[in-house]
Amino acid sequence: MKWVLGQLIFQFLIHKTNERLKFKCVKFYLETKRLILREVLESDVNGMFELDSNAKVHRYLGNNTIKTLEQAKEIIGFIRLQYKERGIGRFAAIEKSSGDFIGWSGLKLNSGKKEELNGLSEFIDIGYRFIPKYWGKGYATESSVAMLQFGFETMNYDTIYGAAEVENIASNKVLKKIGQQFKNEFLYENIKCHWYELKKENYG
Repeated sequence: MKWVLGQLIFQFLIHKTNERLKFKCVKFYLETKRLILREVLESDVNGMFELDSNAKVHRYLGNNTIKTLEQAKEIIGFIRLQYKERGIGRFAAIEKSSGDFIGWSGLKLNSGKKEELNGLSEFIDIGYRFIPKYWGKGYATESSVAMLQFGFETMNYDTIYGAAEVENIASNKVLKKIGQQFKNEFLYENIKCHWYELKKENYG
């Protein structure tokens, strides 16, 4: 697996626009066999709208789909603020074969009462969300394996957690497949969920 990693590693993408060279600084960037995982950019707005306006995507996410491009921009802004303030956030997933934005995968630092889950208010979790036409290709597992390695080996996190609604069979399978260990069942907004964790000492 080919990696270009790191919180302090920068990849400069060169674009020729109006006969000038423009440099875009990308803080987070890594690759798997079939995917590029990089920081979410403002230019991902159309892909983010396609993702979060889809009812199938939000079936196990409270059915809170977005309705406008402006809402997609707000989601991107929130993720990018997390990079700045928390040092981590979800990564855009790009399919190498097509160049398409297919969704996101990655780690998040949850902090404060508003983001509390299963009694924890300061923790790193792993998650993913893909546009339905890219489901069933193994991208959730492939990207999540890469993100666990990034989290433990590059970011040096001690524990990475995961959660999925009990009825979300596919996500529960992915979490187990990547080595997350089931800990308990809990309620989130009156919905039964499974809680998982993986400690660095048990990773690999």
